Amino acid sequence: MKPFDYVILRAAPRIQRGEFINVGAVLYCRALDYLGAGWDVQPERLRALDPAVDVDVVCASLEQVRAICAGETAGGPAASTTISERFRWLAAPRSTVVHPSPIHSGITEDPAADLERLLDAFVR
Repeated sequence: MKPFDYVILRAAPRIQRGEFINVGAVLYCRALDYLGAGWDVQPERLRALDPAVDVDVVCASLEQVRAICAGETAGGPAASTTISERFRWLAAPRSTVVHPSPIHSGITEDPAADLERLLDAFVR
């Protein structure tokens, strides 16, 4: 079993109110050289917090997270760093429509399967 760290991605349509909906997760396992993200945006849940939320902006933010994890140029400068630096950048606190939870830990043999498990437990 290998240790991993993860954050839950939270959408806050009106950041000033402090309300959020879990929309995704990022999992990093250094020992297995894995960094992945997944999400499941449910527009009706976001609209319960803000009827005027731009769901496309939330999805675009999550797509950028995925691109950063994959090291794709679409992820911008952060995507060109090491996997550990990318995770730390994604896990850093920020005041944006999508922001990370505190970092949590676990153990895994299959990080992709555990990413799906996290999504089922905290997002779906």
